[in-house]
Amino acid sequence: MTLENNNIIERESQLTKSLYIVATPIGNLKDITLRALEVLKSVDAILCEDTRTSAKLLDAYTINKPKISYHEHNESEMLKKIVRMIKDEGKKLALISDAGMPLISDPGFRLVKECYKEGIGVTCIPGASATVTALALSALPSDKFMFSGFLPNKSSARKKALAEVKEIKATIIFYETANRLQASLADILDILGDRNISIARELTKK
Repeated sequence: MTLENNNIIERESQLTKSLYIVATPIGNLKDITLRALEVLKSVDAILCEDTRTSAKLLDAYTINKPKISYHEHNESEMLKKIVRMIKDEGKKLALISDAGMPLISDPGFRLVKECYKEGIGVTCIPGASATVTALALSALPSDKFMFSGFLPNKSSARKKALAEVKEIKATIIFYETANRLQASLADILDILGDRNISIARELTKK
């Protein structure tokens, strides 16, 4: 590691009362940055969407830090506790999701908002993104795009959501589960019409 990199990590390691948003791989465990690894090794604990999933990545890089469960079902009750750990106890915490950039179709923005409200520093460590990776591979226009997250489960709500973006002049990106894909494609054809699309999965292989 170069001196420059060491200086960066040294400065980050000296920070206190901080939250680090750290992007993780979306498939291949090697798709993680050196900076992300150093930060994960330097924090006091790691907030995980699923501690079992995160353990696979952390174990692969011998990162032995306490893992704290933080997800959509316990977000409300965990907010104050996490803020207290950072602000009152001076902890440095990292936030990771199961894959990719935290907050993108995952909880976290309320935590970031609360940190700013309490004067807590927040740093983002960039990395893998399924949205941008899929866009780059799609051969669809990439100069302007809109990310719309997951489509609703029910067809009626899904069609309403699709109608809201019908007139947008940009490449539109949705997340969808494999078991709902066929139904969603039918609704997309029905509402958005016959247009060029790209379907992507397993964007980086293990």
